[in-house]
Amino acid sequence: MDLDLTAQQETLRRAAVQFARERVAPWADVIDERGEFPVDLIEEAGRLGLMGLTTPQEWGGGGHDYVGYALALEAIARASATVAVILSVNNSLVAETIARFGSRAQKARWLHRLAAGSAIGAFALSEEHAGTDAQNQRTVAAPIDGSSDRYRLNGKKVWVANAEAAKAALVFAAVAPAERDRQVTAFLIPMDAPGLVRTAHADSLGVRGLGCMDLELDDVEVTDEDRVGPVGEGFQIALWALDGGRVAIAAQALGVGLAALDEALVHAKRRQTFGRPIGAYQAIQFMLADMATELDAARLVTLKAASLRDSDRIRGEAAMAKLLASEAAHRAADKAMQILASAGYRRGSKVERLFRDARATEIYQGTSEAQRLVIAASILPMEKLGRRRRETVIRDSGLGIRDPVS
Repeated sequence: MDLDLTAQQETLRRAAVQFARERVAPWADVIDERGEFPVDLIEEAGRLGLMGLTTPQEWGGGGHDYVGYALALEAIARASATVAVILSVNNSLVAETIARFGSRAQKARWLHRLAAGSAIGAFALSEEHAGTDAQNQRTVAAPIDGSSDRYRLNGKKVWVANAEAAKAALVFAAVAPAERDRQVTAFLIPMDAPGLVRTAHADSLGVRGLGCMDLELDDVEVTDEDRVGPVGEGFQIALWALDGGRVAIAAQALGVGLAALDEALVHAKRRQTFGRPIGAYQAIQFMLADMATELDAARLVTLKAASLRDSDRIRGEAAMAKLLASEAAHRAADKAMQILASAGYRRGSKVERLFRDARATEIYQGTSEAQRLVIAASILPMEKLGRRRRETVIRDSGLGIRDPVS
């Protein structure tokens, strides 16, 4: 087993560390306090190639592998979780999906711009009644005048990250809402399309400044030229995108957790009680040891999942990475706040921000409970279950009716 980084991975990691330290870190508290989308930083990230890290070079991207990508996101999240998530949505959920499933015309129109940061992508899957149960889409794409290549979209999407600044959104809608699988289909829609309205800017507890908004679709007309992948395959396309997205969120969680460990270590050396640093006390040492161990273990699982991104069997590994990294980050932020005590609990402290940011990683792109269901579905001997029970386990795991494991 070779755990050394390649020259390309190490070069990318160093570039991300430098960008994070010199450009992102000084603005992290401001982004959080104001809750404003960091337009200037994202434009700079685009110029550095960070908006299209995994986009093929032929379409203007960096063509980097997922291990390098995960390391870059970890470094940036160590400075600002918000900036890391903006990059991951654009990279993993939008650009990669277009590169994999989009038409040549869609690639030509969008990928160069997404990779350069001159356009930002959004991923509109979640609805009020369709979070983990994403197949329960109530946004409908109704054929226009019985046509098979023209649709009118109506519905509402919620918590759409990047929506505030996005130029295009991947929108998922049911073409046949009366059917069992609803024939969910993906459409790539410009944000200035008539009938597409941004509403309800979300004010979240953590990862503030992400540009989350709800989208209302009122008779938005699309054609087959806007469709991404075959009719009825949208749910499988969304799951493929989320596999990469969950690896990216795991990397983001690691960055947040490591930043919390950094703060705790500095405080443990500096803060003195009874004439010596609190780091000299076993109680503090044990907390720091647990933080470091859990985060290091989570990094190994995350990099394993990243190395398998091109595999068709990454679903369980991606869920494991997100579950382990997000919960390790949560525990690290919690212990860091305990170590800093009142200095960490104070509103506006870095640890207070990290505590709020870490909590989000256990929720978006599938809660920890949903990840456990995905993992269970990937390891259970499904072939021994009856068909009806088999479909129930897969559906409840958030994997869809069609079995992606077989």
